[in-house]
Amino acid sequence: MKAYLKNYRQSPRKVRLAADLIRGKKVDKALALLSFTQKRAANPVKKLLESALANAKKNSGIEKENLTVKDIQINKGIVFKRSQPRARGRAFPIRKRTSNILIVLSEQVKTQNDGKKLKA
Repeated sequence: MKAYLKNYRQSPRKVRLAADLIRGKKVDKALALLSFTQKRAANPVKKLLESALANAKKNSGIEKENLTVKDIQINKGIVFKRSQPRARGRAFPIRKRTSNILIVLSEQVKTQNDGKKLKA
């Protein structure tokens, strides 16, 4: 179960701050964390997580309680190039960065080990 957002207009470095909060967490907990996170990237990541959840329900029939955020990747998107006017007629380049976000959900598998530690 995947969801993908291309060319979100915020730098990948800033989006990773919100993404690192939910990596490996259960979907319920991840949605709650993103709801109360004071980062601009939290809202688009939350909407993308809800989209991945809807994909899981529709395509596989898996309930929300059984899903975890297996992987979330924040990659570099296209870069818009602008110029900033400077003194003496010069111009400095400004890079408007974008992010590509991929969320992968997986079904949590319950293992029964009778409460004993497994030896490697």
